[in-house]
Amino acid sequence: MTDLIRSAGLSCYPEVARSLGLDPSQMMRRVRLPLACLDQPDIPIAVTGLRRLLELSAKASGAEDFGLRLAERGGLTNFGAVGLIVREQATVGEAIEAFSRFIHIHHDGMRLEVTRDERTVTITLHLRGRRPRAPRQSIDMALGSVHRIIQSLFGGNWRPLEVHLHYPPPLDRKRYRDFFGCRVTFNADDDAILLSARDMERRIPSAHPLIANYLRKRIEAIESRPASWEAKVDEVVRTLLASGDCTVERVAEHLACTRRTIHRRLAASGTSFSAILDAQRADLAVQLIEDPARPLADIAVQLGFSAQSAMARWFRGRFGCTITEWRKGVRPPSATPSATAA
Repeated sequence: MTDLIRSAGLSCYPEVARSLGLDPSQMMRRVRLPLACLDQPDIPIAVTGLRRLLELSAKASGAEDFGLRLAERGGLTNFGAVGLIVREQATVGEAIEAFSRFIHIHHDGMRLEVTRDERTVTITLHLRGRRPRAPRQSIDMALGSVHRIIQSLFGGNWRPLEVHLHYPPPLDRKRYRDFFGCRVTFNADDDAILLSARDMERRIPSAHPLIANYLRKRIEAIESRPASWEAKVDEVVRTLLASGDCTVERVAEHLACTRRTIHRRLAASGTSFSAILDAQRADLAVQLIEDPARPLADIAVQLGFSAQSAMARWFRGRFGCTITEWRKGVRPPSATPSATAA
């Protein structure tokens, strides 16, 4: 199954790539990642594509610490709604618990396991993948981001007790010690950050309990990420339609596969790309035409039709009335997106 991550994870990539003499657009094309995701942070992209990009960039630039460089420039804002709810928790411990609970909304293949004894809290990183473990640059980026987030909650003066990394030591160990500010153990059993249990009680001065409660309710309403192939395609189609650029080729780029794979997987699930696209078009079309000031020609372009007349024919066949009639409230009883899709 293809794991997805919000494209905000790449927001700092162009800056880091250019600083090392790389052309970010060229590198992204080499791994077939859509360039549009750099400007749209909430677009889902395949984790496998991101991992290939990081490994290839580290190799091409000679920077063993490429993943750390990305983490160094990132922060809570890269995690969207998850970052917001973390920031508003009353204590560092509550913030870490919230982060571990909701991280799958940002990256559905990432999990944080938080264990503690009387003196020590261990945050263990788990990144799902086909290999026994995720590639090194992905580990560095993810664990480095966790470190930066905790550090930001302390105002920048915090250091962990230890950091464990499962892979062999790099040529420059000092770079890792400087980044994490503590002893770093390589060839460890897990990828983890160890901190003092006392750190969990640290109050966060900027926290707002009412905002935290509001955000928790909002995020709980959206925390279920799609699990099936059909649901993942549906999510990407919905997002790309909203941006006005949705084709099976674009969806394939986001899922790091070919259009043939999408057609084959969906057929095995008893559906098709055209059926999913049609259902999402219907939902979005109803929302867009409710605004009488929005030109129909613009709506046709956003929905991916070659002309306004093509959209008009599709709409009449889908809903049993014209767009003008719909806007006037003259609608057949069964003319709803959900009813028509059924």
